[in-house]
Amino acid sequence: MPGAMIIDGKQVAAGIRAAVKSDVERFTAAHGEPPGLATVLVGDDEASQVYVAGKHKACAEVGINSLGHELQASATAKEVRDLLGDLNRSPQVDGILLQLPLPDHLDTAQMTGVIDPLKDVDGLTPTNAGLLAQGNPALVPATPSGVIELLRASETPLEGAEAVIVGRSELVGRPLAFLLLAENSTVTLCHSRTRDLAGTCRRADVLVAATGRPKLVGAEMVKPGATVIDVGITRTDDGLVGDVDFEAVQALARAITPVPGGVGPMTIAMLLRNTVTAAEQRR
Repeated sequence: MPGAMIIDGKQVAAGIRAAVKSDVERFTAAHGEPPGLATVLVGDDEASQVYVAGKHKACAEVGINSLGHELQASATAKEVRDLLGDLNRSPQVDGILLQLPLPDHLDTAQMTGVIDPLKDVDGLTPTNAGLLAQGNPALVPATPSGVIELLRASETPLEGAEAVIVGRSELVGRPLAFLLLAENSTVTLCHSRTRDLAGTCRRADVLVAATGRPKLVGAEMVKPGATVIDVGITRTDDGLVGDVDFEAVQALARAITPVPGGVGPMTIAMLLRNTVTAAEQRR
């Protein structure tokens, strides 16, 4: 039996970035300046620094003006709110990205709630989350948007499909559930309290793992012929590992994303697209 089709996130992301670059050129010609993305990094978390640097590099490649702002790990809630308020008011800023996680003394929901919903390119403000839940146009978190693009690229039928998401985070699981509902899938959202997780997953035509628990999803949890999207990524002694036991599941699935090179490249590509969308809506 041939193995599953490997869904190449790098290739799909490259196509989206090329389209964004064209959109940025048109926008800049029309408005005399490129879209602007402001990043806010609080503290010195090494992984966050790498992510932010990657976002600035990606912006440069497509012509978006990126503006980096850094605060000490000891920054107060007022200092973060004041900076976000300045960025809300800045005409040069079309999108604001507050890099997560924040230091423990800062409340993530309170801080993201300060961001102007029209500049909320992470899709985390209550306004954008509510619009998405109601099925209205909104700025949507980049990773779930990227998952939908990968499902389309792999020609996975979504209408009427049974979709199971393992993980209910506000950044991935919950918004992805609403996006799949909008595609007329039947959606089950699983979490740490789900009874018979393996049995629930085995029903899925589309299985998305987004927990950050390495190799949680094994072959016994996958329906033959399912499309499996692995959002998780964990650094282990054996290198980067996803939430799915790739080798075991590949023999069963119709299509599967690798880690790395699957969902990861899509996240930044969709963030760039959100920034252009926000810029166009503001004008």
